[in-house]
Amino acid sequence: MNRRDFISRVGMAAALGAGASAAHGQAGGEKGAPFKLKYGPHFGMFVPKLGSKDPVDELKFAHDLGFRAWEDNGMKKRPVEEQGRIAKAMADLGMQMGVFVVTGSASATEPTFAVKKDDVWNQVLAEIREGVDVAKRCNVKWMTVVLGAYDLKLAWDYQTANAVELLKRCCDILEPHGLVMVLEPLNRHTNHPTMFLAESPHAYQICKAVGSPSCKILFDIYHQQITEGNLIPNIDLCWDEIGYFQAGDNPGRKEPGTGEINYRRVFQHIHQKGFQGIVGMEHGVAGKGPEGVDALVKAYREADSFETT
Repeated sequence: MNRRDFISRVGMAAALGAGASAAHGQAGGEKGAPFKLKYGPHFGMFVPKLGSKDPVDELKFAHDLGFRAWEDNGMKKRPVEEQGRIAKAMADLGMQMGVFVVTGSASATEPTFAVKKDDVWNQVLAEIREGVDVAKRCNVKWMTVVLGAYDLKLAWDYQTANAVELLKRCCDILEPHGLVMVLEPLNRHTNHPTMFLAESPHAYQICKAVGSPSCKILFDIYHQQITEGNLIPNIDLCWDEIGYFQAGDNPGRKEPGTGEINYRRVFQHIHQKGFQGIVGMEHGVAGKGPEGVDALVKAYREADSFETT
């Protein structure tokens, strides 16, 4: 091989390598570089780019992109064998599982926690016990509790007292296992008009009244932007009772940068306050296909690019 051919081939190989590197870069930057915060995607989010619906494949793909957490609201409904397979894959990857929904529904139209009904409350407690088994199997610490609808005939303070009573009973089940239920306020304006729990001050009041390390707030930034705004001051006011965050921009409930919330500033604030938990990516993807996934990961890279000093 003469010198000119050799140089030509070396140049071509370098170009191909650069192209492969650029293709990976479109999916979110240096392979394996972790984000500053533990953002938790959910199953299906990366399928258009990955081309596989296998949950373990998706976890590995997410890990390569720098994600170190995951979230699966429907984990409790998965077959036991699948739960174990997912948990093993996450342990092998060094990833942390976030919340699953243990009881309640965001579309509920009947009171559950707010009104005393023995059959309803017994069902809630049974679901909490089932959740303990799922949490142990899947190495989960947090589980979401949705408090259900409000009652039109009962004074608000009585409903709050009822919710506190049932939550204390739930804590009796969770505390011995070191597990934490996180109460999610859901906005009544856009998505959930019947919800009893909608405001972070109300969630704070309830958690203080319950008085247990097993009862904390799930501060969903999307919902609280709609309900009350003033995000950073409200986060500060209920900080000692926040156990978990979820993200989603408004309007549209898609990734950061698609709406009005300054996520880089919000993420910087909770990072500077020392938050070590998970920020669940509780939202859709604005774009379609592989390009939508690329844009999603790029959005989190940009929101995560805050200064740490």
